[in-house]
Amino acid sequence: MKIEKYTKLIGNELLPNINLTTEGPFEPIIVKNFSNTWKTIGSGNYAGVFLHQANPKWVVKVYGRKPEDLKKEVEVYKKLGNHESFSSLIDHGDNYLILKRIDGINLFDAVVKGIRIPKSVIKDVDKGITYARSVGLNPFDVHGKNVVMSEGRGYIVDVSDFYKQGKCRKWDDLKKAYHKIYLPFLYKFHPPIPFFIVNSVRKGYRLYRKIKKGNI
Repeated sequence: MKIEKYTKLIGNELLPNINLTTEGPFEPIIVKNFSNTWKTIGSGNYAGVFLHQANPKWVVKVYGRKPEDLKKEVEVYKKLGNHESFSSLIDHGDNYLILKRIDGINLFDAVVKGIRIPKSVIKDVDKGITYARSVGLNPFDVHGKNVVMSEGRGYIVDVSDFYKQGKCRKWDDLKKAYHKIYLPFLYKFHPPIPFFIVNSVRKGYRLYRKIKKGNI
């Protein structure tokens, strides 16, 4: 599909028919989608992600807050270029990005559903982080919901915070939990784990990090 026709679909059928809200500054975006042609396939801290079957190779990421940061994410993708650990930027508008689709399951949902996370996924993400640093970026906010695995490969699907300064320990802490808890106790006989338990761990970790930083 030509980009001109795709952007018309976004303007005519997607943007007028979605509502993006949030319950708090540290809670993910809540998506209400009233479109008959666009499917919601994900949401994060800043945006919702949508798919149109007319072109399943692309997705649209629509910002629900901090639209001024969209330009920063565009610059991040330009620096990353085409690398196997990341998506790539196709085009963008005032409040959305068109990205190459990476189809898979994020690590958070994999734990909930009892799907094994192989070591190769962790290694792929490490390679992506190393590459991002080599082009002058700071891999910030890499965590279980921002990493997708597909056929044993790992991909970082949200790079919106890679322009930020400072040290983010989320990926380092996740790797520690993976090696010390996940591999010895869950990997071999991986049971589904109820969403509320995994989500409580996520919220507890965020609170712990805020306390460590002295923000509470």
